[in-house]
Amino acid sequence: MKIQGAVIIEQGVTFAIVVVNQTVTNYTSRAVRVRAHLSQFFPNMPIILMSQDSNGTPHYYGRKDIVEFLRTVRLDQIPWKFYHIY
Repeated sequence: MKIQGAVIIEQGVTFAIVVVNQTVTNYTSRAVRVRAHLSQFFPNMPIILMSQDSNGTPHYYGRKDIVEFLRTVRLDQIPWKFYHIY
C-alpha cells in the first residue's frame, strides 16, 4: 500500500502527518483505528491525519498542539513524500 505523508521535526517534536480520505477524519472511531494501524510504521511519534474537503481546505485529526501548528502552515510547505507500507 502507498500512502502520502511527511515526517516533520518542529520545536523538538517529531511527528508524522498522513493524508487520508475525509471519511476518516470525519469519524473519531475511524481516525483512532487508522492512527493505531499507522503507529507501527511511524513508531514513537504522534500521528496527525489530514484530509481535504471539496474546497481543498485541510482538516486535521490528532494531537491538538500539533494540529494548531499545522493550521498555520500552507500545504505546499509540507515535505510530502510517498511511503510504501505493508
